Amino acid sequence: MNQANYSTHGAIAVIAMDNPPVNGLGYELRRGIVAGVDQALADPAIKAIVLIGAAKNFSGGADIREFNSPKSLAEPNLHSVIRIVEAASKPVIAAIGGACMGGGLELALGCHYRVAVAGAQIALPEVKLGLLPGAGGTQRLPRVIGAQSALNMIVSGNAVPSEQLRGSALFDAFLEGDLLAGALAFAEQVVSEKRGLPRVRDRKIDDPSAEAFFQFARNTVGALAKNFPAPLRCVDAVAAAVSKPFEEGLKLEREAFMFLVQTPESKALRHAFFAERAASKIADVPEDTPTRKIAKVAVIGAGTMGGGIAMNFLNAGFPVALLETKQEALDRGVATIGRNYESTLKKGKLTPEKLAERLALLHPTLSYEDLKDADLIIEAVFEEIGVKEQVFKKLDEVAKAGAILATNTSTLDVNKIAGFTKRPADVVGMHFFSPANIMKLLEVVRGAATAKEVLATVMQIAKKIKKTAVVAGVCDGFIGNRMIEHYGRMAGFLVEEGASPWQVDRALEKFGMAMGPFRMGDLAGNDIGWAIRKRRYVEKPEVKYAKIADTLCEMGRFGQKAGAGWYRYEAGKRDAIPDPLVDQLVEDFRRERGITARKFSDEEIVERCVLALVNEGARLLDEGIAQRASDIDMVYLTGYGFPLHRGGPMLYADQLGLFNVVRSMRRLAAESGDPFWQPAPLLARLAAEGKALN
Repeated sequence: MNQANYSTHGAIAVIAMDNPPVNGLGYELRRGIVAGVDQALADPAIKAIVLIGAAKNFSGGADIREFNSPKSLAEPNLHSVIRIVEAASKPVIAAIGGACMGGGLELALGCHYRVAVAGAQIALPEVKLGLLPGAGGTQRLPRVIGAQSALNMIVSGNAVPSEQLRGSALFDAFLEGDLLAGALAFAEQVVSEKRGLPRVRDRKIDDPSAEAFFQFARNTVGALAKNFPAPLRCVDAVAAAVSKPFEEGLKLEREAFMFLVQTPESKALRHAFFAERAASKIADVPEDTPTRKIAKVAVIGAGTMGGGIAMNFLNAGFPVALLETKQEALDRGVATIGRNYESTLKKGKLTPEKLAERLALLHPTLSYEDLKDADLIIEAVFEEIGVKEQVFKKLDEVAKAGAILATNTSTLDVNKIAGFTKRPADVVGMHFFSPANIMKLLEVVRGAATAKEVLATVMQIAKKIKKTAVVAGVCDGFIGNRMIEHYGRMAGFLVEEGASPWQVDRALEKFGMAMGPFRMGDLAGNDIGWAIRKRRYVEKPEVKYAKIADTLCEMGRFGQKAGAGWYRYEAGKRDAIPDPLVDQLVEDFRRERGITARKFSDEEIVERCVLALVNEGARLLDEGIAQRASDIDMVYLTGYGFPLHRGGPMLYADQLGLFNVVRSMRRLAAESGDPFWQPAPLLARLAAEGKALN
């Protein structure tokens, strides 16, 4: 298929890039652009060339379908295409609408002229993949919009509306109406006025305050970038655009790009980028699977979780019926939603008009009858199977045929819940994470009977409410909570054996976790973990737990809500303050059980806790609970605060090397006697074959 359509309009040649959805600059399109330029240059009747997107987008940059393939670097690569365009003996005009990002913007900067319409999105987002623009973006953009504006765009990676850059040398004209018609008229004007072949590379940057600005930028960016090297390299590259000849700056940019592409941080960010896209695909559910229409949503339970779930749908424009059993609980839930929105309003992230629109979509109710028209009903009631049974039996009576019935359970058996209805094919798990209106992760739990169209519909709805959806099979805790249980178990054993809770938290937070396990327990409520352990003692007596956590709960130290847990908390504050009473509790516990405390290094703490995630994650893969290793990484990056620069627990294991991971686990098994540390069969197999999880 020809991805660069060539046509002529009088003396003007038009090359229309046609590689949906965003005209990614893949191999075929790059070849087509060069062929079009060569054809126009060889035709004496042609006086100028217009480069435009066949649809609404100019180009979104590299074609992600070619990443890590030979085609991505095959000649003509993007550098070659830009050189050919820039060296053309006839003027080349970029007609910019829609997305003009990454390599697309770099290509436009290589053209002699650029025209645009309002609403186009201009960006160099490479930093979000741990890279910098590698085809001259750091050298050309400062020459047309100034070093400071260019650096802000490059370091943030955020898109800027074209109208915000109006008046800069980036655009030679701002067009009204049809983009192609305007571009053709501009091209004819360039020819008739003999404007020549100006090149961005030849422009000089005159900025007397540049040196002071770049020093300030290095200090600021260095503090904010923390674990990521790319932003500081962006500063160096843009500084080179100001202080060095163009070719020298281009060489520095290329060297920085080649360095960054090999860093573990960039590999982690690129892994996350592709993992998020892969997570939306279900092996046996084709992309053309029919979906059900979702126009009305209902949420059962107006507590913290239910209210947060409702807000997701209100934000996306869905009418939501919010059901509670008592007026007091309903009023409290509605008031909490109102307060959350008021807070957003005060921060300037919401207008009074939008607030009114969202609240008008909320329909509080005490009657199940008000749910009979809902297309999707999500249960968010107390986490106890008997309570779920009552709710789903009632839903089976009142919900219309074809309505999707979803449970927000975090650990309970979705198949059992589906069995409370006569329509198990319509039942699915939608496990939101607290606070549900903020956290990106949604675990979509596929029951044994869940219909494919139900899964396809829920995955589609997840995008509409801006969630990252990951499919999980049915097991106790699904993906995230099943793994985190063993992470927490290891943290508990570390404290029993000699570490303090704050040392464990500090080591894991230094590793990059958003919150250590003990702070996390205090935030979630230690009584929740206690309830799960009580159930485990009966159901899985072979799994051992650190008993010190139970002792803490027996004292009523449930965490922030109680003012004391592993830490103590002052009224009205969330600061976790190490508590000498816990030190004493731990010391007494060890003495009573004859445990001689030993010292732990931060590295040993991280090894035991993070490798616990890896081992259980590998078991989930082996059992088919998770579809792919990258799905597990998405769960941990978006729902559990795993450090983005490490790419998730499974990628972290790959970067350590599975051979080394398996050796460490066998050592831990020998030291502890805990059968958990026997490497998962999948890990042992992949390590023996020299393969990776991802």
